[in-house]
Amino acid sequence: MTESTKGRHSPTDHGPLGRIDVVIPALNEESSLPLVLAELPAIRHVYVVDNRSTDDTAKVAAAAGAIVVRENQRGYGKACLAGLQAIRDSIGDGEPAPEVVAFVDADYSDHPDELVFLTDPIFSNQADFVLGSRLLGQREPGAMPPQAIYGNHLACFLMRLFFGHRFTDLGPFRAIRWTDLESLAMEDEDYGWTIEMQIKAVKAGLRIREVPVSYRKRIGTSKISGTISGTFKAGTKILATIAKYGFSTGR
Repeated sequence: MTESTKGRHSPTDHGPLGRIDVVIPALNEESSLPLVLAELPAIRHVYVVDNRSTDDTAKVAAAAGAIVVRENQRGYGKACLAGLQAIRDSIGDGEPAPEVVAFVDADYSDHPDELVFLTDPIFSNQADFVLGSRLLGQREPGAMPPQAIYGNHLACFLMRLFFGHRFTDLGPFRAIRWTDLESLAMEDEDYGWTIEMQIKAVKAGLRIREVPVSYRKRIGTSKISGTISGTFKAGTKILATIAKYGFSTGR
């Protein structure tokens, strides 16, 4: 079940940034989320998806002017899907569709002020999907633990082997044209969300670009790489997703 609550955010329609919506999945990120929201450029709408937090994540999001979407079923992909549904609902209510949708994590590991690096290639018609690569950019020491770096290398090697596209990262900081995103028919509800998007973008023939982005230590403990069970579940799901689409003839 998804519920949306509008905060005090006032959209702008001036220039390319006024045609961007951002989706931020968030689970117990009351400390880091205000920093993320403060560093985002003045885009049209920010949708913070509260994925059944037990802290004040939703309250701080609304106070910062974000549109709060509540998704009670936990899962990274489930939260992202809820954000997309909230955008569809706004279109159904008479708002124009965004031109670009971007995703950024709520833990302040990404640098939200670098959003324009991802969206400029789309607005200049050089790309349809832009991935922020942490492996190509500047990383704070310790920001990505060894298991995360190894997992990214393995997943990217397998994607090149199965799908013929060279990626360097599965980074969550990404931007994609709204119409193309809708055509991908995203469906993964947890750890396979990022790689599903990348695989489907390749199979759909989208123009894909990777750009270097900065990355720092997150605030708090990672739900994935910060725990053994999270690392195992994410790795298993990523490999399963590659196998699912690698041996499938359709999308």
